[in-house]
Amino acid sequence: MPSGSKSLYDFDPLDELLKPPPGETEEDRVIRLAQEAEARRISLQIDESIKAERQQQKKKNVVRLLLLGQSESGKSTTLRHFQRLYTPTAFREERILWRSVIQLNIVRSVRTIMDALSSVRLPFVDSGGEDSDDAAPHIPHELDLLKMRLTPLRHIEALLIARLVPPNEDEPTSLVGSNSVTVYHSHHRSRSSDRSRNQEVFVRPGATWKGALAKSSHKDGPPTFLGDTESGMPGRDEAQEVLHACSDDIISLWNDKFVREVLRRRKIRLEELPGFFLNGLGRVTALDYIPSDDDVLRARLKTVGVSEYRCEMEAAAGREQGTEWRIVDVGGSRSQPVLATWVPFFDDVDAIIFLAPISGFDQVLAEDRSVNRLEDSVLLWKAVCSNRLLANVDLVLFLNKCDILDSKLTSGIRLSKYVRSYGDRPNDLETASKYFRSKFSAIHREYSPLPRKFYGFCTSVTDTTTTAGILASVRDMVVRRHLKQSKLL
Repeated sequence: MPSGSKSLYDFDPLDELLKPPPGETEEDRVIRLAQEAEARRISLQIDESIKAERQQQKKKNVVRLLLLGQSESGKSTTLRHFQRLYTPTAFREERILWRSVIQLNIVRSVRTIMDALSSVRLPFVDSGGEDSDDAAPHIPHELDLLKMRLTPLRHIEALLIARLVPPNEDEPTSLVGSNSVTVYHSHHRSRSSDRSRNQEVFVRPGATWKGALAKSSHKDGPPTFLGDTESGMPGRDEAQEVLHACSDDIISLWNDKFVREVLRRRKIRLEELPGFFLNGLGRVTALDYIPSDDDVLRARLKTVGVSEYRCEMEAAAGREQGTEWRIVDVGGSRSQPVLATWVPFFDDVDAIIFLAPISGFDQVLAEDRSVNRLEDSVLLWKAVCSNRLLANVDLVLFLNKCDILDSKLTSGIRLSKYVRSYGDRPNDLETASKYFRSKFSAIHREYSPLPRKFYGFCTSVTDTTTTAGILASVRDMVVRRHLKQSKLL
């Protein structure tokens, strides 16, 4: 090889790239050098910012909490409880955004009643009169008139769905519900009457749906439904106006004896479902209605997917002010391998709150009607307890929806009919909750790879005082363990 020629190893592509462009003038050279200097300055500034942020994160006390449980176990509601207690300012500012969710809950409750009535084929009561031998479909004429007057709610339902689901959402926006069929929406938003029957809208957890809700209020000028955030008074809201106008008819429908009998025979217990507001329609359909803290906690909005919420304790929330809490809300359904969905979030977690809705002893999963809800919770609890990745992680069990369990037992539903091992124990909340706590505790003790303390609580969304005390205990336990692991305690 001639000594004057360059070998392949002498070629430097970076050097070639940095060479001045051919034919560059002096003026172009000055501009190029200035641009390169500005790019280097920005790059150094970004590096310094990242470095400072990393140093700040090292100084900050970060607590990681994971929420696990089957669909509709109360994970999102527990998160709202946490936000209400420890970031109250942000929680209060977002209350008005939940009004559309509550409106949709009301419309969906009415739709459930309408669908139950549409299946009526024979009269339930033989009055002994001239109509007693009539085997034709029979619904009282007054109810037919009510159904006609409530027709505008169909438009309101479509309007509320459009508000809550981002316009560019190309994922499914509905899943199988307790009385629903499988329906999926795409970004084309075809929402015919047949397709919208009985489906349950869901959103991605986090602030996405709240952002979509806020943006929709500014499409055509001033806000039309979010209201005046400074005065706290809501502005004009078409959905609220229609619900206000229909409130008397909805109340009449809900209180009708024939309707109650239809719901009883079809085993539809609206009062036990999340998002039930029919007993307080006068208040929640008022034109100046603003959701209360309890309303936000009771509201039903199904979430799927995984989202991490980051928040810092406010000064009024407690002594952990400045502690950053990272709470991961893990969604999912029976259609996906549960542990495969959860395992990526097990790393560096300080504690796991597992929610088991014990009121579901007489219910089946919406995703798989061959699986009992309580049995599913037990199987998930066994899987979590036995997972070796979690051997050193504290597990906190929430036996959730105890208020609904109490209501069922008080109404005469026998727990022993569905849980044979319950035997002839008293059919009351105290005995049942102790029984379930002992069973879950035994699983925790038997399946845990290493010995660890059992934390179990009976929780209810309606009892905010008790829930606040339980979350405070969990907070203190998690913080103490975190400080101990960090060798700060």
